[in-house]
Amino acid sequence: MHPALEHLFSCSGRTALITGSSSGIGLSMAEAIGRAGARVILVARTAGALEQNVARLQADGVQAGYLVADLEDRAQAIGLAERAQAEYGPIDILLHSAGLNLRPPMGELTATDYDRQMAVNVDAAFLLGQALGPAMAERGWGRIINIASQQSVSAFGNSGAYGVSKAAVAGLTRSQSEAWSPQGVCCNAVGPGFVRTPLTAEAFAIPGRPEALAARTHRGRNGELEDYAGVAVWLASDASAYVTGQTIFVDGGFSVA
Repeated sequence: MHPALEHLFSCSGRTALITGSSSGIGLSMAEAIGRAGARVILVARTAGALEQNVARLQADGVQAGYLVADLEDRAQAIGLAERAQAEYGPIDILLHSAGLNLRPPMGELTATDYDRQMAVNVDAAFLLGQALGPAMAERGWGRIINIASQQSVSAFGNSGAYGVSKAAVAGLTRSQSEAWSPQGVCCNAVGPGFVRTPLTAEAFAIPGRPEALAARTHRGRNGELEDYAGVAVWLASDASAYVTGQTIFVDGGFSVA
C-alpha cells in the first residue's frame, strides 16, 4: 500500500473514547480504530467483558484501556468525560455506540421506558459531546461518531421510543456538526442495518424475521459486525475531512430498497 494511503486512513496518535464497546458494533468499531493506530478507551456498564476485550486488543498490538460507566445515569455520563481526560489525556475521537433498545408496543410504552431510552441513546450523546466537542474545536481537530438506526428515518418493528431516540441522534449529529465543524471537528452518525448483536437478539429470535429483513436489502443478507470496521476507520481518520453532519447508512441498501 502506498504510504500516502496509509497516512490518509491512519488514526495514529489519536485517542478514542468508545461507549457501548463491551460487544457488538461498538466493539467492532473499537477494534478497527485501534488497529488503525489510535489508543482506544472502551466503555460499558460492567468491567468483566471490558477487561477481556482490552486484553485481547493489547495482545493484537492495540493500545487499549477501559472505563466503567452506566450512561443511563446523567452524572456518570458527565463523569466519564472528566475521568477519560484525567486518565488518558485529550480525547480526539468520541464514538457513542451505547444504546438501549426498549420497544414494547406503543400503547404499552411507559414514561419510564421513554426516559431510560432517551437517557442512554440521546442524553449521553449530548452530554459527552458537550464535554469533549469544544476542546476538540479548540485543538482544531476532532471526530464525533454517533450510532443512529433505520428507525432514524423509518418506523417499523415497534419503533416506539427507540425510533424517537434514534431520530434525535441524527438531529443531534447535525447540530454538533454545525457548531464545531468550522473548527475541524467532523460529526457524523452511522445507521446500521439489521445486525446480530445483543441489542437485536430478540428480533433475530422471531421465526422468519431475519430472512424477511435480509430479503429487503440490495445485498440479500443481514449485516455482520465486520461490515462496520471500514466506516469506523474512515470517519475517525483524515479520510473523512470533508464529510460532516451526515447519517451514513451501512445497511446493504435496506434504507433505499
